[in-house]
Amino acid sequence: MNQNHSYGILGQTAPKWEVSSWINENGELDDRIDFGNYIGKKRVLFFFQDWCQGCHTIGFPALKRLITVLVKNKNIAIFAIQTVFEGQLENTFDKLLVNQKKYALKIPFGHDSGDATTLFISKTMQHYQTRGTPWFVIIDSNGIVVFNDFHLNSKTAIGYLQSTQD
Repeated sequence: MNQNHSYGILGQTAPKWEVSSWINENGELDDRIDFGNYIGKKRVLFFFQDWCQGCHTIGFPALKRLITVLVKNKNIAIFAIQTVFEGQLENTFDKLLVNQKKYALKIPFGHDSGDATTLFISKTMQHYQTRGTPWFVIIDSNGIVVFNDFHLNSKTAIGYLQSTQD
């Protein structure tokens, strides 16, 4: 993927996520969703906060475009993770199901609000060195971060994700 900015950990090995809680594509609690289960696949991570207006006007629509085209591709895994770094009382675990249903997204949703060691800031956000939300990360099948930015061109991303090359 071609990216004009070099935020975060672009070009580096993707760190494992430390997401505290997950719901699966059917909105059910699921503790089996683990980074290690998707090794060898291209992965898309969408980081959001429920109260983030840009997440709803730009991020979720871009994510929905990706999912609509790529959902049946077994070589791609797509996740939405609420990376809470502010608004702890509004960006709650309960909002996962609300957003999954609102946008009719049949993908896993995770909640990461950090813990006392991170001053209750998302661990995933810190590991990926993101700059806020909405944020997209694309990881190639070798586990290298190939995209890490606010603004995702859906058409370009779909082209890359459908290609057989990394």
